[in-house]
Amino acid sequence: MIKITLKDGSVKEFTKGTTAISIAKDISEGLARNVISASLNGEVIETHSEINVNGRIEFYTWDNDEGKSAFWHSTAHVMAQAVRELFNGVKLTIGPAIDNGFYYDVDLGKNKISESDFEKIETRILEICREKHDFKLRSISKDNAIEFYKNENNEYKIELINSLEDGQITFCDHSNFSDLCKGGHIPNTSIIKAVKILNISGAFWKGDQNNKQLTRIYGISFPKQKLLKEYLDNIEQAKLRDHRKIGKNLKLFSFSNKVGLGLPLWLPKGVELRERLEGFLKKAQKKAGYQMVITPHIGNKELYVTSGHYEKYGDDSFQPIKTPKENEEFYLKPMNCPHHCEIYNSQRFSYKDLPIRYAEFGTVYRYEQSGELHGLTRVRGFTQDDAHIFCTEDQLDSEFKNVIDLTLYVFKSLGLSDFSAQISIRDPKDMGKYIGDVSAWEKSEKAIIDAAKDKKLDYKIEEGEAAFYGPKLDFMVKDALGRKWQLGTIQVDYNLPERFDLTYIDKNNESKRPVMIHRAPFGSLERFVAILLENTAGNLPLWLTANQFIILPISEKHEKYCENVLNLLENDEIRGLIDNRSETIGRKIRDAEIEKIPYMLIIGEQETENNSISVRSHGGEDFGKMKVKDFVKIIKKEIKI
Repeated sequence: MIKITLKDGSVKEFTKGTTAISIAKDISEGLARNVISASLNGEVIETHSEINVNGRIEFYTWDNDEGKSAFWHSTAHVMAQAVRELFNGVKLTIGPAIDNGFYYDVDLGKNKISESDFEKIETRILEICREKHDFKLRSISKDNAIEFYKNENNEYKIELINSLEDGQITFCDHSNFSDLCKGGHIPNTSIIKAVKILNISGAFWKGDQNNKQLTRIYGISFPKQKLLKEYLDNIEQAKLRDHRKIGKNLKLFSFSNKVGLGLPLWLPKGVELRERLEGFLKKAQKKAGYQMVITPHIGNKELYVTSGHYEKYGDDSFQPIKTPKENEEFYLKPMNCPHHCEIYNSQRFSYKDLPIRYAEFGTVYRYEQSGELHGLTRVRGFTQDDAHIFCTEDQLDSEFKNVIDLTLYVFKSLGLSDFSAQISIRDPKDMGKYIGDVSAWEKSEKAIIDAAKDKKLDYKIEEGEAAFYGPKLDFMVKDALGRKWQLGTIQVDYNLPERFDLTYIDKNNESKRPVMIHRAPFGSLERFVAILLENTAGNLPLWLTANQFIILPISEKHEKYCENVLNLLENDEIRGLIDNRSETIGRKIRDAEIEKIPYMLIIGEQETENNSISVRSHGGEDFGKMKVKDFVKIIKKEIKI
């Protein structure tokens, strides 16, 4: 017998060789019907695989990220089978689940796939799914695995197998199809009820431009047709909410190939938007005891060698800037933290001075691949609302919690209420990815987990997602379309203070290392603005809009009164303008709607005679006639910042 611990902490005994799906059925038939994936002791297992050891089991449904991942990975197998059946001579490579769906990279040989082929691929996938084939994982020797793919003349799979150890190789079987796979599947194909091939693109084998270009086929699948319809509706909504389109219409930013890919140009209204966001955070930071600093856009190579950024991110940086001095090199700064360490090092501090909180809206540069660039969400130059706190170990808990409070304040002020937290820790099996000793990592991870618990955050822990110098707490914000975005981040770091030899004098007059907290509530201004535009469809909170109102005179003879109204509102620090164009009032209203101006003040004969205004909001709501002072009250009530 084996002992299995369930999610509620209860322990049940089962016969050796039982399966996850059998355990689910023992709990309830309803659970068994909904289970699509499982894990044992934190490791993903197959629902049909035998369990022969004691352990803690967890079941996943469609409502869990783990369940969706298994669902989409399994569909990738079925799509691979369908593509191979429909197109002779296709060679399969890899097919993982991604955040929304899955893809499979294939070498099409002499075949071609276009959008006109999508429907027949979808049809064949659903035919296979209706046949209710179980997904079964089996071990295979390295020699037999290589022989299998030699018979298929598939050099890609052979290359993958050669990088694996004998005894660790598994195949997944369903129907008459077998594929090299490490596991993580749903019970059977019949659970897949709806599928859509989304698009195709080119992709180099193993991401190396020197290798052959393959065809990447993207798809998504669901357990209900209704969910697919909702997803496709959301895609259409996403097109309407595309921040690139909204940014162009609102004249916020642009891009120029002559300036360079991934380098946004901020237009006057976009600069005003950025300045309002910066001003809002600066005010909150000043209240919280932060001091503003400014650092250069470049740094000596040795700075980034010391910090470890050169070793870890050198390949993702722009090429070095060489000076006339021999062997002297500078880099566009990829991070602000090394510069802030040197600012700290420019003075001597005692324990009475700590915590020291340095903040900067610092622009950093990273050479992202051109295919990964996307509007403001993925750029090569971006501004972080960066800050670094240098504190004692005794201050770490309270300082970390204060940063959580600041981040939550930012989200609340901007209407971002649907979010969760992710604690990213090291991968204990691959410590080569990180710097620093194990004890420092253990203390850092414990500090973050304890703070998240005390603040009652909804969080999950992800192994292997930490920064190279320390663990972090990321805030994952869900937008109006249900998409998740990583925004605010807080990180604990014992390593950079060690590498930069940062010290303070403690109460015993001894030299001690401070602990460093990295934090950025927005993440980057570029990405934050993009998400804000898409989440609001361009209808920004009133305190952020460039023009909070527009005055629309019906004819020229009302313009003098319009100017008086404008002056009154500007005296109350309410932003707006007058549309003096010789256009019809209907045209002026339509144009104001396109520009998403929150309030339209229509002024004609009656309004001029009665010292009033007729107020209409963006979207068409009519507030009727009112005095200017009453409109001011409406604005002041809506602006909460």
